[in-house]
Amino acid sequence: MFQVRIHGRGGQGAVTAAELLSVAAFLEGRHAQAFPSFGSERTGAPVMAFCRIDDRPIRVREPVMRPDALVIQDATLLHQVNVFEGLRPGGSVLINSPCGADDLGLQTLTGPVLTVPATALALRHVGRPVPSAVLLGGLAALTGCVTIGSLTAAVRQRFPGALGAANADAAQEAYEHVEVASKELFHAEAD
Repeated sequence: MFQVRIHGRGGQGAVTAAELLSVAAFLEGRHAQAFPSFGSERTGAPVMAFCRIDDRPIRVREPVMRPDALVIQDATLLHQVNVFEGLRPGGSVLINSPCGADDLGLQTLTGPVLTVPATALALRHVGRPVPSAVLLGGLAALTGCVTIGSLTAAVRQRFPGALGAANADAAQEAYEHVEVASKELFHAEAD
C-alpha cells in the first residue's frame, strides 16, 4: 500500500488534492481512499489530508501515520508543524517552494526531497495561488504512484472546461519539472 500525507493550509486545496489522487488511482483500476483531518479551523490554518493507494481493497481507516510520501503545500509549515513525523525511511518529500531543499535546511532526510514552485505555476496557468493539482503532478513524477495521464484525467473530470485544462497543464509542467530535478538528484547521489 502506498500512503501519502498532504500538509497544507486551509484554502490551498489539500483535501481536493487527496481526492484527485484517489480518483487518478481509481482510473488506473486500483483501490484508493482519501480523507481530511481538520477541525473548525479557518482559512490559513494548518490542515492535513491523506490518501492510500493499493492493488487490493483498503480496510484501514485511520490517518496516515507512516507515510511513504509527503506533500507540503506551504513551506512555512516546516517551522510550524512536525510535518516529517512518521515519514518512512527513504520516504519521498515534495515541497511547494521556489527554493531548493538544501536552502530549506532539509539535508538530513534520507529519501528524495524535491521542491517545485507550485504556487507560481498555479498563478501562471490558473490565475489563482492554489497549488494542489500542480503538486500532484510533481508527486506523480517523484514517486510514480499514479501516471500523469490518469492524474490529468482526474483533474479534468473534477474541473471541467478551461479551469480543468489549466490545472492539468500546470500539473503536467510540474511533472516535467520534478522529472528533470529527480534525474539531477539521483545523478548527484550516484557521483
